Amino acid sequence: MRVFKKILAGLALMVSLGAQQAPAQQTRILTADKHNEYGLVYRLPKTALRIEVTATRTRRKAGPFWQYAKKYIGTDQVIREDSEEWTLNSVSVAPYGVADDETEYLMQLKPGSVAYISVDADGMIGAINKEIPSAPAIETATARPENADRPLDVNRYLQYVNDEFLASQSSGKKAQLLTENIMEVRDAKVSLSRGTAETMPTDGRQLELMLNSLADQEASMTAAFRGLEDTATFTMTYTYLPADNGREVLFRLSDFAGFVDADDLSGAPVYISVEITRQGELPVDVKGEEKKLPKDAVIYNIPGAARVTVSHNGRNYFEREFEFAQFGVKFGLNPTLFSDKKAKSFAVFSPVTGALTEIGETE
Repeated sequence: MRVFKKILAGLALMVSLGAQQAPAQQTRILTADKHNEYGLVYRLPKTALRIEVTATRTRRKAGPFWQYAKKYIGTDQVIREDSEEWTLNSVSVAPYGVADDETEYLMQLKPGSVAYISVDADGMIGAINKEIPSAPAIETATARPENADRPLDVNRYLQYVNDEFLASQSSGKKAQLLTENIMEVRDAKVSLSRGTAETMPTDGRQLELMLNSLADQEASMTAAFRGLEDTATFTMTYTYLPADNGREVLFRLSDFAGFVDADDLSGAPVYISVEITRQGELPVDVKGEEKKLPKDAVIYNIPGAARVTVSHNGRNYFEREFEFAQFGVKFGLNPTLFSDKKAKSFAVFSPVTGALTEIGETE
């Protein structure tokens, strides 16, 4: 199965939360003239998929005194070893058109014709005898939260210990001394809250700052027993151009590196499956016979359809049917429709499938 895959957003480009917009696809107007021998060249799209995936990374860091937690702080609900875990959250898929660079088409007109076509930057046709707005900017999701590389520091407690702790060679003794420090901090919090501390703050703002400082000390020292855990949500965007029925690995999700390439066996595979559900068919006349292609026809797509599924670890995270240009057939319009000065027509085509979406007479 021939496919085209490309990562739109790589980890090296992920710099912030939110979405960034790519420049809009500007449309151009092509008119028939002597210089192009009254022939307008255009392309039709193939239908690609933009796949946005979100996953949560959970990091856990064991504290240096986790084995003493039950004895000194009364709990065995602690992190015992360092770990990192990635969980797939959601998948969204949206179709879009990419110009078929392998084939070009010619709309041949007679001298004096005032017909024109609208094409995008890649020469993909959008309309005949009608101006269409530039394609909206495609949002490219960034994937690395601002705090993604912040280390889990279980040694922050060291800024709050005394010389006796630092001089001790026994981990058990250090755990005992650290527990005593925790108790002192908790007593200080209670005294401040009750207004019984020997040195009370002068105003509410100062009280808040002192309580926050004590809370930070307590959390830092407690983390030396309990350990630390944090989560962050990442987003990655892929593109995929189906060519036939089939299933293959889109990417892998690794507990060591998160999003990795499809051929990186350190991760569990995330599959994309395509099942053609309808082949495009040529139009038929009243007798049920296929219509013949008009002479010098303006070619467009009659799309087919396929069901797209994205799955991971036996679960479908996305499943939906889309229309696809490449699973359809090509037909055409008589070019005289667009050059008749008495009743000149216009046509609009889908930028995703190249299908004819609107036709009528110009005003």
